[in-house]
Amino acid sequence: DDVDDRFHGASPVVAKPFALGRHPVTVGEFKRFVQATRYQTEAERNPEQGIRAWEQKKREWVWSKDRSWRDPGFAQDDRHPVVGVSWNDAQAYVQWLGEKSREVYRLPSEAEWEYAARAGTTSVYPWGDEAGSGHANFSGSGSEWSGRRTSPVGSFAANAFGLHDMIGNVWEWLQDCWNETYTGAPDDGRAWESGDCGRRVVRGGSWGYGPEFARAAFRGRNGPGSRDYGPGFRLARTL
Repeated sequence: DDVDDRFHGASPVVAKPFALGRHPVTVGEFKRFVQATRYQTEAERNPEQGIRAWEQKKREWVWSKDRSWRDPGFAQDDRHPVVGVSWNDAQAYVQWLGEKSREVYRLPSEAEWEYAARAGTTSVYPWGDEAGSGHANFSGSGSEWSGRRTSPVGSFAANAFGLHDMIGNVWEWLQDCWNETYTGAPDDGRAWESGDCGRRVVRGGSWGYGPEFARAAFRGRNGPGSRDYGPGFRLARTL
């Protein structure tokens, strides 16, 4: 939804060691969670609304009845990143995986995400200052999926940290509450759990958004119960 990239008040961050998933959680991985728990996503519990999709003719977001992660409105298989899931749905998956594995999983913080997405670079994109072609899946990025649908995870080269799809493919839900600037943000890499917690941060752009939204610095926010065919999520774990 609404997006912003204001960074006034940012200060150096020293994060504790953490691990991050090599790619967003896939349809296949989410399917195993649902099969094990019989969990219903917020879209499935509200089929009259389903998930939201962009209506080009109306130039607005509209609810797509009966759509969910199972059928977001375009073809996916188990290798694609799951979409149509809310921040709350992502939290349910995190809790289940933690109980199953006896490890403490969570969503990444905004500071961790940007560190991982940049992978040691200071350029606009991890590969340079120009969007170019064939680097990621976003609208106008020159791939067979661009502006049409998600791509199988790992379809593009990993960044210098070995992570795929940090840029493009799906917006990624993060743990942080929304704050307009970084003034007062935690300086140890933790998620910022105060501010406007009625909106949660998303980062990375997606298959349906243009290159300006896929910049490593770009920030977005959405309500924790919101779901559409753009956001997915990636797992983190403190080491």
